Amino acid sequence: MKENKNVLDELNKGASMGMIAIDFIYDKLSDKTFKKTLKEQYLEYENISKKVNKIYEKYTNEKPHEVNTMEKMMTWYGIEMKTFKDKSNSKIAELLLKGTNMGIIEGRRLLNDKNVDKKINKLLNEFVGMQEKYVEVLKTYL
Repeated sequence: MKENKNVLDELNKGASMGMIAIDFIYDKLSDKTFKKTLKEQYLEYENISKKVNKIYEKYTNEKPHEVNTMEKMMTWYGIEMKTFKDKSNSKIAELLLKGTNMGIIEGRRLLNDKNVDKKINKLLNEFVGMQEKYVEVLKTYL
């Protein structure tokens, strides 16, 4: 049971981090097509987070762990510094690709835990698959 809760916490954290990064980057873009892509990706992260919250209730009365204020500030600061002089599609795609790849790595690591319920495993696969899809999309903006 504890493994399930921990995996859901990490999954929610990954989805939340994706939404936070997109929020911080969205207004830096002028390309409407890229903005539309990020909006779609944001909605998919949000959908994953909602599913985590729904499943989470079966394991505990608590709320899933979220990204803390310090992590949000560090993300914002990193994005601001890396886009200070370069707000090109290529630079923004590069930043998003790095974060998305970190999410894929964490998701794949979690998929290797054989003690996780099938429903959670299915959600993990959905999360990783969604991120892998967006890696391919983001590559087109490099």
